[in-house]
Amino acid sequence: MNTQAIGLFDSGVGGLSIWQAVKQVLPNEHTIYLADNLNAPYGEKSKDEIIALSEKNSEFLLNRNVKLIIVACNSASTNAIPHLRQKYKIPFIRIQPAIKPAGLQSKTKVIGLLATKATLQSTMLEELKQIIPTQDVEIVGKYGKGLVEIVENVAMEQPETYSLLNQYLQPMLAKNIDQLVLGCTHYPFLIPQMQQILGDKVRIIDPALPIARQAKRILTEFDLLAPANQKANHIFYANKSIKALQVILQQYPDSVIQMHDF
Repeated sequence: MNTQAIGLFDSGVGGLSIWQAVKQVLPNEHTIYLADNLNAPYGEKSKDEIIALSEKNSEFLLNRNVKLIIVACNSASTNAIPHLRQKYKIPFIRIQPAIKPAGLQSKTKVIGLLATKATLQSTMLEELKQIIPTQDVEIVGKYGKGLVEIVENVAMEQPETYSLLNQYLQPMLAKNIDQLVLGCTHYPFLIPQMQQILGDKVRIIDPALPIARQAKRILTEFDLLAPANQKANHIFYANKSIKALQVILQQYPDSVIQMHDF
């Protein structure tokens, strides 16, 4: 079983930020990535809709014999993980906003959270708020409406992108944040643009590497690590457009991108 692939799914290309970290931490692992961009963004959908789509995506990957699934989408992780873990026996790894490390590292005691609507409204976020070590930390949450679509259309450098980011980030700066938690896997592809607005006084927290390390721990625990001499293959599926996948993955010649109806 250890030669089987790791599965990842997202509403689009956002989860590639997680995939890149998995490839770095686990270079011998095969991967199968599912971009459900026909239904993007998930953050606009109800909890029941997100659960139904997550179930469908999981079964697509399970039919391709993956050994572990990373739910590389914050909206799906915060709304569907309990259901998926109950229904399927395979290990699932979830993405969650890095509220705790941000709270620990904040000197101003104010942290920003840029996230999808579904993540901001989830019960998991409320649970995360309760584990901030210092209760005097203020969380300035903002729904990043339109940012997923910007990444899906590979429009990160458009003037409208900077205008929208300014609209979301300037109120956080006015509140004196010194940490910005990214609550959507699409948002790391906008870090260069965000950093131009935030400057060097605000640390942007990307959860990708901790998630990849967690995947390695789980695979090790269940004796599922790939052989050290395995040459990894990477397959990517999309059900609407492969343009964004092609642009982001052009630096990875070992990637195979396919359109698939699912």
